[in-house]
Amino acid sequence: MGKSITKESIIQEAKEKDVRYLRLMFTDILGTIKNVEVPISQLGKVLDNKMMFDGSSIEGFVRIEESDMYLYPDLSTWLVFPWDSGHGKIARFICDIYNPDGTPFAGDPRANLKRVLGEMKGLGFTEFNLGPEPEFFLFKLDEQGNPTMKLNDEGGYFDLAPTDTGENCRRDIVLQLEELGFDIEASHHEAAPGQHEIDWKYADALSACDNIQTFKLIVKTVARQHGLHATFMAKPVHGINGSGMHCNVSLFTEKGNAFYDASKEDGLSQTALHFIAGLLEHARGYTAICNPTVNSYKRLVPGYEAPVYVAWSEQNRSPLIRIPAARGNSTRVELRSVDPMANPYLAMAVLIKSGLDGIINEKMPPAAVNRNIYQMSLEDREHVGIADLPGDLAEALVELQKDDVVLAGLGEHIKQNFIAEKTLEFQSYRTQVTKWELEHYLGQY
Repeated sequence: MGKSITKESIIQEAKEKDVRYLRLMFTDILGTIKNVEVPISQLGKVLDNKMMFDGSSIEGFVRIEESDMYLYPDLSTWLVFPWDSGHGKIARFICDIYNPDGTPFAGDPRANLKRVLGEMKGLGFTEFNLGPEPEFFLFKLDEQGNPTMKLNDEGGYFDLAPTDTGENCRRDIVLQLEELGFDIEASHHEAAPGQHEIDWKYADALSACDNIQTFKLIVKTVARQHGLHATFMAKPVHGINGSGMHCNVSLFTEKGNAFYDASKEDGLSQTALHFIAGLLEHARGYTAICNPTVNSYKRLVPGYEAPVYVAWSEQNRSPLIRIPAARGNSTRVELRSVDPMANPYLAMAVLIKSGLDGIINEKMPPAAVNRNIYQMSLEDREHVGIADLPGDLAEALVELQKDDVVLAGLGEHIKQNFIAEKTLEFQSYRTQVTKWELEHYLGQY
């Protein structure tokens, strides 16, 4: 959580809290949390950056002939989990991946984000802040502990118990997050049955992405303790809203929030407008990263509050980008298309890169759209220049490969492996015969 921690204080706390196991966590290219668990006797080796693992076993990392990789723990991510393993506490580090020669591994999404943040600082900006709003569903488990498709409640937006039977689970999630240092700002039932949202205070981009991964782990762990399965799948149920992860972002210099200009009637600086222009111009290019699965595009359809149109507004929630009303240091841009299946490190890297491209080239966004875009006809949208986001993963991958700015935000290694993995994923999906097809065609033809 961004604390300043020393090796000595970590060793001391591990003794005081009876830590017996260490989880060395990292994230693969697909956004999946991985970990190597070692006994506490290995703490010294871990702190000296001498812990190795087989990188060839991780999707998209390295070939088998170059498999040795090192886990370098980020000391600021030291956490002792609140639960007991039955044999003492478990603690974790979030790690960066290094090559045997001591250089950062280009395929590590966290290291890649650090690279892009370094480029941002080279332009005179000091910090990029992120406040995420991840949504998730809670499903009941069967007697064998496997997830079912039975939602845990029939509640709606901001409903209370007894309608919201997930309230106790959500409260326990919040309590455990707070114990781990999260500054929780809101916790509520979302619009769809079984859907929930927990928001916490913004942080710098790297810490915020670490927090998203920690959040997912805590949500899933606590849900299972309540006999529930938590999923961050974008669209698990047909006919109701899917889950998004709106990203509230802001850019700072030594003077303060670079998006705010008190002399402007709307309070938005030229830097903010340039950044918005960059996000809009590259939106179709970064959609494959921010909405990275076949299922993501079942959410990105009209009628379920998900943004599918490339536009911006200060007043309504139908476009891709909304500008919340707060000003001063709270001035921020809300990107509404990202879903919680995205790898947060990759998503932030390409969003920062896109926004910076707008700033570097002093691009200006089109006029804000303050109408409800969902109610506009295709002709109306075309007249004002509103494009659609890609309709499926295949189209999104095509757009990604045409956008050099977004590709540069990934780097060569991640670009090649991400596109290869996702192309195979779509090909596998495309050849499946679905229940819908059987219901509609088997009898008729």
